[in-house]
Amino acid sequence: MKLRVYLNFDKKTVTEPVIWKLAKAFDVITNIRTAEVKADMGLVGLEIEGEADVVDAAVKWLEAQDGVHVEPIEQNVIEG
Repeated sequence: MKLRVYLNFDKKTVTEPVIWKLAKAFDVITNIRTAEVKADMGLVGLEIEGEADVVDAAVKWLEAQDGVHVEPIEQNVIEG
């Protein structure tokens, strides 16, 4: 399964290695498709690939992280 999400980081979490922690904690492949990072915010288009139940667990973990907001991306929005 391959899922694409936007991750919005607040000022507190923009410098934290959240995507690295995600890849270490779950058996998923992460692919940053787009990113804009500033001192007080970050927006990342992230592709997460793996077994469906593991991808679902990884997204739930992301949603539980304080200072990280997860939004689904419509298919093919960042394709190419």
